[in-house]
Amino acid sequence: MKRIIIIGATSGIGLEVARCYLKAGWQVGVAGRREEELEKLRQSALGQICTQRIDVTREDAPALLKQLIMKTGGMDVFLLSSGIGKQNLSLCPDIELQTAATNVSGFIRMVNAAYHYFEQQGKGHIAVISSIAGTKGLGSAPAYSATKRFQNTYLDALDQLAHMNKLHISFTDIRPGFVATPLLKDDKYPLLMQAPHVASHIVKAISRRKRTAVIDWRYQILVFFWKLIPGWLWVRLPVRNQ
Repeated sequence: MKRIIIIGATSGIGLEVARCYLKAGWQVGVAGRREEELEKLRQSALGQICTQRIDVTREDAPALLKQLIMKTGGMDVFLLSSGIGKQNLSLCPDIELQTAATNVSGFIRMVNAAYHYFEQQGKGHIAVISSIAGTKGLGSAPAYSATKRFQNTYLDALDQLAHMNKLHISFTDIRPGFVATPLLKDDKYPLLMQAPHVASHIVKAISRRKRTAVIDWRYQILVFFWKLIPGWLWVRLPVRNQ
């Protein structure tokens, strides 16, 4: 039986991905900050799912990840679905720093721990849910778009590092567009997708070991043209959701 660890699975995309793997018969280890939601998930599939409360912004997160891996009986795939993001037109420092604490410091903490585990095992697969927001700097959400670009680049670097060290570690950078989850507080976003739809694409991308997966086809087209916009024009575009 294959085993996947999902960080950030108490709601939204992570929860739907966990449900997909449970249906597929995988052994699933899930982590999040809300103990009540973790227990509900554990009760939904007793014997097939293990849980661990983990806050990726805390220094004990890697040690707790090790505990979850042991409970699950090992790890073949690691999926990081933990992240935060807000529009911050007023550039409130607290919002920017909180976003960086989760999406940068927490990201490094968890991905490095997974990398070292697979380094010892000799193989593995690291997948991260980043965002199409990393394509360009969004004036309405500076920290969010910047941290997602950071994640994209960091995975590029780890992929190269794994090759340098002759490690059989695969990487998948999953970049969804706007998804109807608690992360988005309203429905004013264009091309809004539902979490189950996105989760099915994520499972396919991981199974095919795709290096980068933009979800879905509409956003693939959008990102293609987004990249073509020159810098002088981009700064003059009022990109926001309202």
